[in-house]
Amino acid sequence: QVQLVTSGGGLVQAGGSLRLSCAASGLAFITYGMGWFRQGPGKEREFVAAISRTGGSTYYADSVKGRFIISRDNAKKTVVLQMNSLKPEDTAVYYCAAGSFAYSGSAYRMSRASYNYWGQGTQVTVSS
Repeated sequence: QVQLVTSGGGLVQAGGSLRLSCAASGLAFITYGMGWFRQGPGKEREFVAAISRTGGSTYYADSVKGRFIISRDNAKKTVVLQMNSLKPEDTAVYYCAAGSFAYSGSAYRMSRASYNYWGQGTQVTVSS
């Protein structure tokens, strides 16, 4: 059974940092692109960041560029979202996702429909 176990969420002050991890099992990790999405209170789930199978290409939402870094360790089957300079607007439940990417391009990787599997999510709360 495919599992994406997300961890690392918590409460942090504005300007602080947090590191989210997603551990994958039950799938050939190297064959999947990985993404991070988030859903704030009363909002739709939105794209945050994505990374290609080898880690050679990364994609970020404009709202997090320069602050967040996505990375992956294919040997450990783990994807990480390092979040720096956090703002209250970053408060949300964060989800990792795996997609058997059939197409290239940023638009494809930013779409929820491009992902096949989803983690359970972890809460991130940023206080002012």
